[in-house]
Amino acid sequence: MSDHRATTAKGFAYTREQFQQCVEDALAMARKLGASDAGAEASEGTGLSVSVRKGELENVERNRDKSLGVAVYLGRRRGNASTSDFSQAAIERTVRAAYDIARFTAEDPAAGLPDEADLATAQEASRDLDLFHPWDVDAEAAAELAHRCEAAALATDRRRITNSEGAGVSAQQSHFFAGNSRGFRGGYASSRHSLSVAPIAGRGDGMQRDAWYTSMRSAGELASPEAVGRYAAERALSRLKSHKIPTCEVPVLFESPLAAGLLGAYVQATSGGALYRKASFLVDCLGKPVLADHLDVREDPFILRGKASAPFDDEGVRTRARTVVEAGVAQGYFLSSYSARKLGMRTTGHAGGSQNLTLTSRLTRPKDDLDAMLRKLHRGLFVIELMGQGVNYVTGDYSRGAAGFWVEKGKIVHPVEEVTIAGHLPQMLRQIVAVGADAYTMGGKTTGSILIEKMKVAGS
Repeated sequence: MSDHRATTAKGFAYTREQFQQCVEDALAMARKLGASDAGAEASEGTGLSVSVRKGELENVERNRDKSLGVAVYLGRRRGNASTSDFSQAAIERTVRAAYDIARFTAEDPAAGLPDEADLATAQEASRDLDLFHPWDVDAEAAAELAHRCEAAALATDRRRITNSEGAGVSAQQSHFFAGNSRGFRGGYASSRHSLSVAPIAGRGDGMQRDAWYTSMRSAGELASPEAVGRYAAERALSRLKSHKIPTCEVPVLFESPLAAGLLGAYVQATSGGALYRKASFLVDCLGKPVLADHLDVREDPFILRGKASAPFDDEGVRTRARTVVEAGVAQGYFLSSYSARKLGMRTTGHAGGSQNLTLTSRLTRPKDDLDAMLRKLHRGLFVIELMGQGVNYVTGDYSRGAAGFWVEKGKIVHPVEEVTIAGHLPQMLRQIVAVGADAYTMGGKTTGSILIEKMKVAGS
């Protein structure tokens, strides 16, 4: 959908042209005050969230927010300020506030706007990635979808699905326009819609909960409420009669939605902020082996309707498709202008994070579905839920609560709960022995299930 249609679509109070005027006014005021450089961004978001529980409407929330953020530079000193008031007087006050903050801020040699050569051109900035699909759903229709989803979950097994934490529908859309004194101008609209449910199986001490959801840019691509409900219920039912296992050291298979978290850990460890602070277990890893040698990681910011697609990053720097890891060897970091300067490098266009990463293995065959991956696991733990935040990015130590299934001879034997899996991330990433063909996209990261050669499992 074109920018003009996007910003005049139902639900937005402001047009792209109004945002552009706010940005131009802010930049002009900054120049007038004597700023050496300035940047500004105007944005607006609107949405509806509805939740139901046990057939009853529980919550209806509408959100609407708007903001103008301004950054003012006086040489290598920077000041930031924001406002939700778009009047001329408020814009002027905000620019002056940012200017005053910059005046009293210490110089930072790495501060400053991106170099002009790195900024997206007008043509690059206007690339349409089909990210905006407003959903004209009202609270009544959203509640109906949530009811259908929860009802399907409860009906999957009326005897054993005993309760529900509820089902929810969310429809969100936003748009923005940004510009800076080095010539960058750009903005676009985007949307994200979701449907989720969390059923409970069993009774008393034997209760088990699981959840499932579907999330897309376009509501037309969401899975059906009935499919989401049934699958969530099947997951909860599969966990009944879970118990601990003895402490052991065995191979561990991460279900594909969880496996994306391992890719996320890699991104965190190779992001500029962690690298220049030396708060990463992968400092100075460029050109060195970081993953098993059969693995590749590719990044494509231009996937139509992609969850992390963007024609430019949060600073207006052009994005690029690239190979992040090739045959296990690190080819690039994730850097903003600031972190790149701190490292004596050039921005990679990642202010705001990674953009549509895909992890693949050169050993994966089309028939390597989940059953095939369980056969490769042979004897060990298949993990479908992780708890806690036990990842130390400085040392690489990894320890998380886990639940899943014990596997013998490639077959699931029984569900497992209340165990802890532990390892050392650099070693874990190098000990990935297989990636399934059961690829799943979680946020902006896509991977199949991941099999790690060996981890410690602390049980009873």
